[in-house]
Amino acid sequence: MPHGTTITQFISEEQRRAPGATGDFTALLNDIVTACKMISNQVNHGALVGALGSAGSENVQGETQKKLDVLSNDIFLQCNAWAGHLGAMASEEMDDIYHIPDEYPRGKYLLTFDPLDGSSNIDVNVSVGTIFSILKCPGGAEKPTVRDFLQAGTQQVAAGYALYGPSTMMVLTSGKGVNGFTLDQNIGEFILTHPNMTIPADTREFAINASNMRFWDAPVKRYVDECLAGKEGPRGEDFNMRWIASMVAEVHRILTRGGVFMYPMDAKIRSKGQGGKLRLMYEANPMSFIVEQAGGGSVIGQERIMELQPEDLHQRVPVILGSRNEVERIRQYHEEATS
Repeated sequence: MPHGTTITQFISEEQRRAPGATGDFTALLNDIVTACKMISNQVNHGALVGALGSAGSENVQGETQKKLDVLSNDIFLQCNAWAGHLGAMASEEMDDIYHIPDEYPRGKYLLTFDPLDGSSNIDVNVSVGTIFSILKCPGGAEKPTVRDFLQAGTQQVAAGYALYGPSTMMVLTSGKGVNGFTLDQNIGEFILTHPNMTIPADTREFAINASNMRFWDAPVKRYVDECLAGKEGPRGEDFNMRWIASMVAEVHRILTRGGVFMYPMDAKIRSKGQGGKLRLMYEANPMSFIVEQAGGGSVIGQERIMELQPEDLHQRVPVILGSRNEVERIRQYHEEATS
């Protein structure tokens, strides 16, 4: 029986429609797909292959690494280093950029990634994922530096994520909308199952870590209080509150049925001298690109996330994204608070 359009077919057809395409971008995406299949296999087997639990180490952010964090990072590096499509890579799990080994050719793209987002959920068998972003290497640099990676989100060539849940999915944008693919384990291929994904402009659902409520800034507290007031409150509607603690899973839910995800600036984050909780290069920019391409919005408060000029490879920012009208309401509340 026919299985539908594979992700390889889809990417190849996109390439044919791009004037002057050389095939490098298509080949790079195929390498990323391979890496995500391998990570999916490890996540699915979990304890059966001894992949659960702590690795006994910390990443650059001082967070305890899981065994699957380290394994997923190694898989991504190995799958994408050898083919000659990249100038360098940067990972949330590594202090510095990863230079392509001298024995391999170098290419015109840069790759940033979070190899296993939501890894605190691994040991309790809750959905996790991989997030990635592709940038052009400025001037085709032979030996890229950190500065070459510090590009605003608007400069992204493509972004995507893999969700390792009841089924493994790949969601991808190259600036022409958002498409979702489901891994058919029988044939080992991602099949197009969710073409032209769009986020409803209106929603009655929001996701935020309510344990931080006492630290929230006034605009966020105002918004959440109005939602929790339900039909008797100023919004005149009942809202649902969700929290998975896995950004990939949160964003995927928003893509499929609408909603707002918030990890805003708060007093606790501010007291630590951090600019936010989530990483601009590895989480906020790629997810913002996907959300905006699906018709949603993404801001840090008043400002659009993808217009921020990165200052550091591991820079953190507040993130508010999802259904456009709700994101705009929250943005307005931040604006009113400063006027």
